[in-house]
Amino acid sequence: MAEFIGFPKIARLSREIVITEKIDGTNGCIFIGGEDGEFLVGSRTRWITPETDNHGFARWAYDHKDELLTLGPGRHFGEWWGSGIQRGYGLQKGEKRFSLFNVKRWGNNAVRPKCCHVVPVLAVGDFTTEIVIHCLNNLKNYGSKAAPGFMQPEGVIIYHTVANIMFKKTLENDEKGKGE
Repeated sequence: MAEFIGFPKIARLSREIVITEKIDGTNGCIFIGGEDGEFLVGSRTRWITPETDNHGFARWAYDHKDELLTLGPGRHFGEWWGSGIQRGYGLQKGEKRFSLFNVKRWGNNAVRPKCCHVVPVLAVGDFTTEIVIHCLNNLKNYGSKAAPGFMQPEGVIIYHTVANIMFKKTLENDEKGKGE
């Protein structure tokens, strides 16, 4: 007899969302193993090292290893961005930043390693398309919150807390898929 697989519970759309700025850089991951304290650095698709780097992220991570270990066990994802990466955000002379995605855990400066930033929270509340459009319009009219004064931000990430899923909406070419 075939194994029974139930239909998954469906999350309600009109629940809490957290809207953050979508920074145009490259995805980064810091992995810290449990008891053994294994330390690995990743991009969106692979593990990287200073010898097989991604815009200097692995070199930066190993240079800040002691501080990054305070993130604790787990996978810590964020965006590596700045000078020489995608839009650059007006950062000069090689300045780059790592902004963690988990704003609930790392939003407090006192608990986050000093070498890390966090993506800016633009809004928190029940899902409506109006709040998403409002956040996009604010970015378009007033510029990036991650890099104040930079007037070409990419867009927003909408995290639906109950469904535990993220969506993105960009200011330019939102109707196109990645690489189109």
